[in-house]
Amino acid sequence: MNTITAQQLKEKLNDPSLQLIDVRTPVEFNQVHIETAINVPLDQLSPTKMFQQGALEADSPVHILCHSGQRACRAAEQFLKEGFSNIIVVEGGTVACLKQNLACKKGDSNVISLERQVRVAAGLLVLTGVLLGLLIDRAFFGISAFVGAGLIFAGITDWCGMGLLLARAPWNR
Repeated sequence: MNTITAQQLKEKLNDPSLQLIDVRTPVEFNQVHIETAINVPLDQLSPTKMFQQGALEADSPVHILCHSGQRACRAAEQFLKEGFSNIIVVEGGTVACLKQNLACKKGDSNVISLERQVRVAAGLLVLTGVLLGLLIDRAFFGISAFVGAGLIFAGITDWCGMGLLLARAPWNR
């Protein structure tokens, strides 16, 4: 999988043939995004369909970014699985682009990023499991153990089920 830095992307932004896809949720995208990026949430990404509908040109490379890079890598893998090889992931995602002062458009969305939502939800579930385990029944400690195992699994495999569920939540649409 090919990658570029935010600085390298900055040098390409004036190219009218630049194809840049942001795979974050619509709410995250509306909060802040590179002006020339199009938003195609990861859970709705269909590379073959995009090329068939003319949304992407087969001759030009497709640049992909997200918040920090993890979802962009999953999107690139999906492109590769469907036979498209001219895919470039922007390292560090929108976070790195903001640090490089790329031309960004800021919206008025106050929803926190998906990654922060996962951390808040996981923390809340762990705390709830511990409190219920202490106050009601020890079996509730299983909630905390389950969440902890899920976080370990997400860290090892780079696949987060909680993140995928939260991305479908109404406030992220």
